[in-house]
Amino acid sequence: MALTLLLTASATAAIAGPIEEQIRFRQSAYSFAAWNVGKIKSQVVDHPETFNKDAVAAAANAIAAVANSGLGALYGEGTDQGVGWKQTRLKPEFFQKKAEVTVAANTFNEAANELAKVAATGDINAIKAQFGKVGESCKGCHDLTRIKE
Repeated sequence: MALTLLLTASATAAIAGPIEEQIRFRQSAYSFAAWNVGKIKSQVVDHPETFNKDAVAAAANAIAAVANSGLGALYGEGTDQGVGWKQTRLKPEFFQKKAEVTVAANTFNEAANELAKVAATGDINAIKAQFGKVGESCKGCHDLTRIKE
C-alpha cells in the first residue's frame, strides 16, 4: 500500500509539474476566470444596457470550464511558497485544511456550473443572482486559502 501511495504521489507530481509551473498554471487559470467574471459583471451588473446573452453565456461557460478543469492537481505540496508569474498567495494552512478546501472548491464548482446553466436562459435577473453566488463562493475560498495583497 505504501508503494501505491508513493507511486500515486509521484505520478501526480509528474503530471502537475514543478512547483513554479503549478503556480503559473494556477495563476493563469484564475486570471482567465477573472477576465470572464469581469465580462459578466460589466454586462449584468455595471452596464445591463449592454447585455449580450451569447457573450455572457460564453463567459459563464469559460468560468465553469476553469472550475471543472481539475485545478486541485496544481496545489501540490510546496506550492504555498514560490513564484509563478508572481509570488504565490496560497496560505501555508491550505494543506492542513483539506476538508474545508474541498467544500469550498465544490461550492465554487456547483455555483459556476449553475451560472452556465442560468446564463444559457438569457434571464438577466437570474444570471445576476447566480453570479452573486459565484462571487460568494470565490470569496469563501479566498478567505480560507489566499493571502491578501
